[in-house]
Amino acid sequence: MTKLFLKIFTALISIITITLIVGYWFMQQLLIYPQQHVNLTSSTTITVARGNTAIGIVHKLEKQGLISDAWKFKYLVKIEPQWAQIKTGLYDVFPSDTLADVLQRINRGEEKSFALTLIEGKTIKEWLHTLSTTPQLSFSDDVFNQILIENGDDSGLPEGKFLPETYHYHAGDTAKAVLSRSYKMMQQDLQQAWQNRDADLRLKSPYELLIIASIIEKETSQATERNWVAAVFNNRLKKGMRLQTDPTVIYGMGERYKGNITRKDLREKTAFNTYRINGLPPTPIAAPSKASLFAAANPAKVDYLYFVSRNDGTHVFSTNLRDHNNAVNKYQRNQK
Repeated sequence: MTKLFLKIFTALISIITITLIVGYWFMQQLLIYPQQHVNLTSSTTITVARGNTAIGIVHKLEKQGLISDAWKFKYLVKIEPQWAQIKTGLYDVFPSDTLADVLQRINRGEEKSFALTLIEGKTIKEWLHTLSTTPQLSFSDDVFNQILIENGDDSGLPEGKFLPETYHYHAGDTAKAVLSRSYKMMQQDLQQAWQNRDADLRLKSPYELLIIASIIEKETSQATERNWVAAVFNNRLKKGMRLQTDPTVIYGMGERYKGNITRKDLREKTAFNTYRINGLPPTPIAAPSKASLFAAANPAKVDYLYFVSRNDGTHVFSTNLRDHNNAVNKYQRNQK
């Protein structure tokens, strides 16, 4: 009887020992399971929708061939419940990722980020075209006007009132939300520029500053020239001279503009033809950058009244018509 008991006891000890060893090994396998690398050669994305679970996401990754042994995850979350915490959204998965990297990204809500770049010097119409090709961002053609109305501006004139910049967003965001940030940033920068304007500035309102800034943006891409261009326009306004700037004419021509301005175009009296009208055009003609706003508010202390392109992105500035005509002959009419 004693021998039988010893045999049974020994067998039980062996079974328990083996069970503990196997259990320990299995536990270790579960704990290291999230450290397996995903099977990818290039980046991809996964969507975590409302109602999805972490276990479901891991099984989805297995079906896509990105990981193996997804069944282990069901037991892992019983041991370490934090792996079950996820947030909805669109997430990147990179070739260098482990399963832990992916799950931690989803747990922290680090969604895939997209970028919308609103380029300075472009019009609302051109920006609408950009929006039409922007991924994961819904919009309507009247989105700019919607934002104006929501902010108490019922003018229906969105041109120039949104700050050109690169804006980051996530899948599911709307263009309205992104562009509202652009509108508010422009209003802040415009007010700051206006409050710090030069005392000799011949403009009556922040909106007039916005108009001049938009013209400066179209006239030069050179940072060193912005204040000089601003000075030319401010000096002309002080003397009662017309601005005579081609970009306003082009804007007024709209779809008729095919790359060249004719004498007939310059003679046509439109609201934007600054060769025919006194003062400023009625609205901005493009989106000015922050740099152009502050240049418009603080023109250089120079006496220039004219400038002409050298056809290399820079300009020749002149204080009198004779020097200006000489520069025009040299750079625009190829006369020496």
